[in-house]
Amino acid sequence: MNNDERKALISFLSIYMGSAIFLIGILLYIYYQDEVESLQKTCSMELNNASMNIKADILNSFMHNKKFVPKKLKEDDIKYALFDGDKKVIYSYLEGKDFIKFKNNFYENGSFHYFVSKIDEIGIPIKYIVMETCRGVQSRDKLRIYTVLAFIFSSIFVGLIAIFLARILLKPVRDKVVHLDNFIKDSAHELNTPVSVLMTSVSMLKKGKNPEKMMKYILSSSKQISQIYNDIHFSAFNDFQENIDERISLDELINESVEFFNDISITKNIKIETELEKFEILMDKTKTQKLINNLISNAVKYSKNGSIISIKLKNGIFSVQDFGIGISKEEQEEIFKRYKRGINSEGGFGIGLDIVKRVCNDYRLKLSLQSKIDEGSTFYIDFNKIAISQ
Repeated sequence: MNNDERKALISFLSIYMGSAIFLIGILLYIYYQDEVESLQKTCSMELNNASMNIKADILNSFMHNKKFVPKKLKEDDIKYALFDGDKKVIYSYLEGKDFIKFKNNFYENGSFHYFVSKIDEIGIPIKYIVMETCRGVQSRDKLRIYTVLAFIFSSIFVGLIAIFLARILLKPVRDKVVHLDNFIKDSAHELNTPVSVLMTSVSMLKKGKNPEKMMKYILSSSKQISQIYNDIHFSAFNDFQENIDERISLDELINESVEFFNDISITKNIKIETELEKFEILMDKTKTQKLINNLISNAVKYSKNGSIISIKLKNGIFSVQDFGIGISKEEQEEIFKRYKRGINSEGGFGIGLDIVKRVCNDYRLKLSLQSKIDEGSTFYIDFNKIAISQ
């Protein structure tokens, strides 16, 4: 991963995780506040109920002229104390040592919640019942821990998802960068051969050595450079949605391409044989020429020195057969993708067959391939869908 990719990844993770964690924090904070409020209400109700029971026992005892005897509650975590009108302790089970706030009905002090209820009946010395529990504070502390843990684990989960998404999003960009880097390297490699041959031929021509042969090499190199430029330009700038269809004699167009590549194939001592029937189609001429040229160029590129290329047009089916390196079953599924090439040693950009595939898809022409390793390949295109009736 280069510096630019690393910076992009860090920026994406910072924005994504920052916003996601901020949102999670807000949601958990709202949840925490609601739960705390709910716990306080529950705690208040429990203390109030316990206080009402004690008050009922006190009133019942004095109504029957009996002495009220304080006793422990069933709930171990709820304590209480009884006070007289001067707020002096009559009896106390309280654990808390803090000063009791008799003016507050329900409040928190230290580690406890308190609930204060008043007895207004005349003749009863007990005037205040103070309930105490640590249940609410303990539940709130547990809730706080769970909330913090939920925030931590949620943040970790969001971080992992962010990294996973970032890798998915950056992969096409990274693949594109790799393809472009390879494309630039291949450009230098692909252009190096014809340019070197061209310069050598010109140098030899100046010295007067084999002028006829040198002119053939110059012509071949010039056409190779022209073919490379045309492929790049067509692939980069041509709009596949714009077709200018016209009546085309397919056999004549193939002959023109063969004449063009005869001067290129001479450097590998390759012979191009043709067997063409008269056939007319309705198609964009530039795209048709590109389709034919790239199949022939591919055959020349991957054919062995001194071999033959067979080009046929029979019953509307155009075929280009070479006796070169061949294509494996696995590569046959990938060979029409952009920047995919047979073997690196043969050069090329990997855009020729991509152009062929795109043109065939544009006109819904059937494109097929038969190939065996070290025996050669044959490409077929069926033009019958766009044929002009004779």
